Amino acid sequence: MPDSSDITNKEKDKAGRVAFNDLLQPISGRIMLARILAVMSALLSVGPYIVLVQLSGTLLAAWRKDISPDPNEVKSAVILLLSLFLTRLCLYVVALAVTHFADIHLRRILQDRIAKRIARAPLSWFTKTNSGLVRKAVQDDTADVHTVVAHAPVDNTVAIISPIALLIYAFYLNWILGLIAIATIPFYLGAMAYMMRDMGEKTAEMDTRLGYVSATMVEFITGISVVKAFGRTGKAHERYRCASEEFHRFYLAWCGPLLRMSALAYSAISTSVLLLTNLGLGALAVNYGYARATDVIPTAIIALMIPQSIEVLANMTWSIQMAGAAALRIQKILNIPQISRASDQRGGDHDTTVPEEVVFDHVSFSYGDNLAVDDVSLTLKPGSVTALIGPSGGGKSTLATLLARFSDPDSGAITIGGVDIRQWPDAQLYRYVSFVLQDPQILRLSIRDNVRLGCPQASDEAIWQALRDAQIADEIAALPRGLDTVYGVDTHLSGGQCQRLSIARALLIDAPILILDEATAFTDPESEALIQTALTRLIKARQGGRTVLAIAHRPASVQGVDQVAILEQGRLSAVGTPDEVNEHPLYAALWEGTNA
Repeated sequence: MPDSSDITNKEKDKAGRVAFNDLLQPISGRIMLARILAVMSALLSVGPYIVLVQLSGTLLAAWRKDISPDPNEVKSAVILLLSLFLTRLCLYVVALAVTHFADIHLRRILQDRIAKRIARAPLSWFTKTNSGLVRKAVQDDTADVHTVVAHAPVDNTVAIISPIALLIYAFYLNWILGLIAIATIPFYLGAMAYMMRDMGEKTAEMDTRLGYVSATMVEFITGISVVKAFGRTGKAHERYRCASEEFHRFYLAWCGPLLRMSALAYSAISTSVLLLTNLGLGALAVNYGYARATDVIPTAIIALMIPQSIEVLANMTWSIQMAGAAALRIQKILNIPQISRASDQRGGDHDTTVPEEVVFDHVSFSYGDNLAVDDVSLTLKPGSVTALIGPSGGGKSTLATLLARFSDPDSGAITIGGVDIRQWPDAQLYRYVSFVLQDPQILRLSIRDNVRLGCPQASDEAIWQALRDAQIADEIAALPRGLDTVYGVDTHLSGGQCQRLSIARALLIDAPILILDEATAFTDPESEALIQTALTRLIKARQGGRTVLAIAHRPASVQGVDQVAILEQGRLSAVGTPDEVNEHPLYAALWEGTNA
């Protein structure tokens, strides 16, 4: 299985705990309050046992004298017993209420932080990030911390303080009975220590392996249509099967011995063993005069309470491991690189009806260590059409998406009208720049809402005009619900139809600057003709003109342009009119490839 992390599982476990503690900072005060209430509740757990011993003594004394116990004394003891129990229960419930409200508050904070972080993430991050990761962080991972936030502070505190307080009281009653109460605990703790010695590392490894199984499953399902078409289903399924079998072997090798050891550990603190040990040995202690009969029952009950506390702590340890893994995934989302945002007032003087000059000034950009755009300087004159041509992987789409501010350049600047686009507010920039990509994104919304995504106030009349200009009005009108048809629910559209719908969206926005990223790359000839007609309408039919940056592999697909820029290996090798770059070797080779 490929290693999905540069850190060891032990380091991952430690990092998860640190990350989780960092996430708890906003509610640390509430957690502390809950722990204080839990300590008070745990200390009060001793009270009923003290009253029980006194009541047992009263009843036993009356039995020995063959008289009825004092009813007032019995009544007072019962009332005190119930009062202590109810007070302890109320403190415990209030403590849990505090942590549950804290959990709700923390979940809202985390979801808000994740949403704000995603909102300020570079658009390029979304193209390389699985949407399942975002959904898991927002929904599943914020829910995974519930047990540790809403229950652990209270239950762990009670599980630690309560048995300690009870054992102190047991030893106060009789040190021999106190030792008997904990006689089997060392066997259990020794076995548990053996089982838990690598728990953090193993849990982290399990999380990694499960993630790999999930990734191979998604990969297999996503590409099933392709692999079936080429008869390679068995080969594609092999990676998922191997990942699943590796996880199965790992889990059996880890958990098999643990189950056997766990059975031995829990037998040492089972109810039958504890009762036999405490009542049997307690009776012997009473018989030889080392203990009072009235002390045996309370210490036996205390002995029965201790395993419950240990089990709570053991179960919570697993929850803490899972919460740490969830915290790391949440932290990964919260560490997404951010694009700086200008204030809503900046750039407000720009007239969005008139195109301005676009300048790429010594722009460079890298994907990690891979340089995609290298010191590119290019000017797009207002109202001009520039074709960006070059081989695949040359950096064309990257350069265009930098203008759309999917990411920011590593160095250099892109200006519109002399203003760096990083100083433009988003709302202003995306009224000024629109784009039609080769892979159009249609949302699970009505056709109406999809088309007016960038222009929410658009009327139906304006929407139908955009659809007509995009050569898709007749097909939308033929749908049973017309503009109210929900994409992905009521109907599905072909790739060409989706592309024309995205062109209609761009027509409605009517931005002065337009980016076309090989909009006809994956369409059939009939759809390509319709899309070309729609694109021609989109480019030319605008009052005030439109500045266009069109990306293409083939020179033939961008004829009639004002300027051609040839980009290879991230660098501009030529810029000029079609006639001026006609003799360029790459341009000539691309023409020959088109005519071949």
